[in-house]
Amino acid sequence: MLFVLEAKKRDHENSEGLVRRFTRIVQQSGVLLQAKKVRYHEPKKSKNRIREEAQRKGELQAERERLIKTGEIDEFSFPQKKGRHF
Repeated sequence: MLFVLEAKKRDHENSEGLVRRFTRIVQQSGVLLQAKKVRYHEPKKSKNRIREEAQRKGELQAERERLIKTGEIDEFSFPQKKGRHF
């Protein structure tokens, strides 16, 4: 997709005003929003992949619980995920 946005310098307009006007034109055109949608698009996961990830997560959790119960590892030996405070 190609967008041609143009802002020509007007009479008695300084460069700061030109940049400000061009920025406003770009924001109003929606070019940045479209670029972000394309850049950060994540395709949907298939049902099989979701199921496999859930199964793998359950297996890891069960293994961790088994190791904690047998005393092979400490309960706090695994770092918590960022942003989670219990």
